[in-house]
Amino acid sequence: MTERRPAGLGYESWIDRQIGEAEKRGKFDDLSTTGKPLPDLGRSDENWWIKGKLREEGLSYTPPSLALKKSVADALAAAMEAGSDDQARAIIEVINEKMREANRKGIKGPPVVFRPFQVEGVLGARRRRSV
Repeated sequence: MTERRPAGLGYESWIDRQIGEAEKRGKFDDLSTTGKPLPDLGRSDENWWIKGKLREEGLSYTPPSLALKKSVADALAAAMEAGSDDQARAIIEVINEKMREANRKGIKGPPVVFRPFQVEGVLGARRRRSV
């Protein structure tokens, strides 16, 4: 725990003193970024530090509208590769309901218009593809 700031000592003086003492103890000698340029320095994106932290932690954030758009594409591909028409129909009906709900309630993220699939049209395309 850090010590409390002494009365009568300004915050900047107190912080400068703590930094100076830490430098003398060698606390900054073995930092992984020593001698390297700061990543994303000079970029105009005001959220550069958030994006950098997410990258550093191995995390990502996809807005819900774009995540659903990817789910729609994945569901269509899964339906086309399904073992039977019944399986393909079930996949399409599930993703159609998710799209209808997003259209009805709204969804956060960049605007995306979801058009539910015509189940019979997808099944017909699936059959033509497997011939």
